[in-house]
Amino acid sequence: MNVILLGPPGAGKGTQAKRLEEKHKLIQLSTGDMLRAAKDSGSELGKKAKPIMDAGQLVPDDLMIDIISERIGQPDCANGFILDGFPRTIPQAEALDRLLAEKGMELHSVIEMKVQDEILVDRITGRYTCAKCGAGYHERFQVPKVEGVCDVCGGTEFKRRSDDNAETVRSRLAAYHAQTAPLLSFYGEKGALKSIDGMTEIDRVTEQIEDALGAA
Repeated sequence: MNVILLGPPGAGKGTQAKRLEEKHKLIQLSTGDMLRAAKDSGSELGKKAKPIMDAGQLVPDDLMIDIISERIGQPDCANGFILDGFPRTIPQAEALDRLLAEKGMELHSVIEMKVQDEILVDRITGRYTCAKCGAGYHERFQVPKVEGVCDVCGGTEFKRRSDDNAETVRSRLAAYHAQTAPLLSFYGEKGALKSIDGMTEIDRVTEQIEDALGAA
């Protein structure tokens, strides 16, 4: 089973991908992780990607497709994969279609997690992590049981991502909508797209995804 998760920053794609991994024995493939792994591996593809990444530039679509091709050909992806962060554009989606066809693979489902922008701004700007163990918290939705003390490791230092501010989050959301809107039509016309409510409780989101996969 091969799945694409679409959703804006902070929609909870990572959480749901982990649950899909555990239940269906799939492999989550994020573009960032794949690029870093290729770069660190010293492979031919990694050598091509390294100077581009080091310069802070976007890796060209054809190179990204080659990296995905190599990754999904590995044994741990035999049962299926979850793509997170790719495709972002119509040309990328078309290139992915060609790649899967060449490999005799199919795309099982494309799931869009819909969340209102202002809810996402609130979610993202309020989140922080334990500096020691990385446990995640939110200043309104998930505070430590003892104020200032991590539930997991007892650490007392916390940190926030520098880009988790309202202005940056709104900019990222605007970019996401501009890139993703055409993809919704692209996959909708193929009958592959399922949209779910990402604003409800985490377990309910999981149930919706499972229902969507079962109906695909």
